[in-house]
Amino acid sequence: MNKLTSQSEWIARAHAVLPGGGFGNFDPGIVIARGQGSRVWDEDGAEYVDYLIGSGPMLLGHGHAEVMEAVLEQLPLGMTFFANNSKGIELAEAIVDAVPCCEQVRFVASGGEADMYAIRLARAYTGRTKILKFEGGYHGMSAEAQMSLAPAQHVNFPQAVPDSAGIPASVADEMLIAPFNDLAAVEALLSEHSDIAAIIAEPLQRIIPAAPGFLQGLRDLCDKHHVLLIFDEIVTGFRLAYGGAQERYGVTPDICTLGKIIGGGFPLAALGASAEIMAHFDKSRVGVDKWLMQLGTLSGNPIAAVAGLKTMEVLKRPGSYDRLREVGKTLQDMQSNVLKEAGIPHKICGDETLFDIFFTETPCRDYRSAKHDDPTRNATYNATLRAHGVFKSPGKLYPSLAITQEDLDLTQAAITAAVASLT
Repeated sequence: MNKLTSQSEWIARAHAVLPGGGFGNFDPGIVIARGQGSRVWDEDGAEYVDYLIGSGPMLLGHGHAEVMEAVLEQLPLGMTFFANNSKGIELAEAIVDAVPCCEQVRFVASGGEADMYAIRLARAYTGRTKILKFEGGYHGMSAEAQMSLAPAQHVNFPQAVPDSAGIPASVADEMLIAPFNDLAAVEALLSEHSDIAAIIAEPLQRIIPAAPGFLQGLRDLCDKHHVLLIFDEIVTGFRLAYGGAQERYGVTPDICTLGKIIGGGFPLAALGASAEIMAHFDKSRVGVDKWLMQLGTLSGNPIAAVAGLKTMEVLKRPGSYDRLREVGKTLQDMQSNVLKEAGIPHKICGDETLFDIFFTETPCRDYRSAKHDDPTRNATYNATLRAHGVFKSPGKLYPSLAITQEDLDLTQAAITAAVASLT
């Protein structure tokens, strides 16, 4: 077979064998050939500063020397076993040591799996069936998670709207939807429904910050109504702080899910809770009727475990999170300063470790307010950034510890060009 060197040839080939021409994750109009440090290259050889970082896992950058060394050390010892292994156990210990709500963890291969099992675990523990989630909250691809993730039409709360075909109508009956950052709406639903097993929330919903007191308010309401609180920390875990959002905001959920960073770029995720709650994964402790079956071919994979362990070790070193926030704040200021100078209305939405711009004067508080006044302006802005060597999602920007001053200088020039394209 001849080696393909043209990106257009790869794109054509992808369309022949992949629905929509892609993996379903990101723009299929670009094919990445390789990554190193803070940069990625496409199949035509174009080079970009990478602010997508694999949708979050590559917080240290691509090919980090210490992570690579750990992986290469493990490879000849075995790639997967479908059995306990010491590296997976070590990773579980490190997570339990770092994350406040975790006394025990269970490994899975993806964040979507972790969220699915967290919901099922809450139902098993409480004996109740309904789940309250927030409109616009992303919790994977399960039927429950695909309720009101990105509804095209606004309906009255708490009605759930499926975002995907193939979901039975009965699933919507077990889901209650509330606006993010609205404690009064949550309290009303908890008072009205006695069969709610859990509230599931992203502490930073996509890039929308929790309002002051909102997360603690959820904790208090859950305690009052004997409902479990689930924090989806797939994105925020080991990003907002070493102990995740729980450390950053000082609010401890009953159950949390973790992913992305804990696998160091390999497929691995986890859910964790108290030993009492996690007992539902142990048939010998809870019996057949209350046992929650969970298994997976790659759960606790040793390659992912050593990559995650080394990534966490690097992040735990003094100054890592100060540096990450410094990079993020610099990137925020770069964009805001140029946009202000051009007189273009905008809001920076998110945390220094994960954020983006909305072209609007409306504060981003929930799914319905976090939007562009003119979506074409955002499309033009992001397309120009990419044309000038900046690789990012259309809806978020991930800083990483691999970013250098040279990267920031290139990004500054790209931002200047992107803002100019809007005027």
